[in-house]
Amino acid sequence: MMGLPAGHVTAVPDLTRTQQLKALGNGVVPQQAAVALRLLVDRATPSFTVAA
Repeated sequence: MMGLPAGHVTAVPDLTRTQQLKALGNGVVPQQAAVALRLLVDRATPSFTVAA
């Protein structure tokens, strides 16, 4: 659901439910991070046009 592989946090041995939620609670959803980086790179990169 968050774009992470199944068991990314829940399959870690010895983590309680509370610890699992804490580990995920402050995380950025990978798809959101990818879009944010793409937008930042686009803004920081000058666009060049080729004159005909």
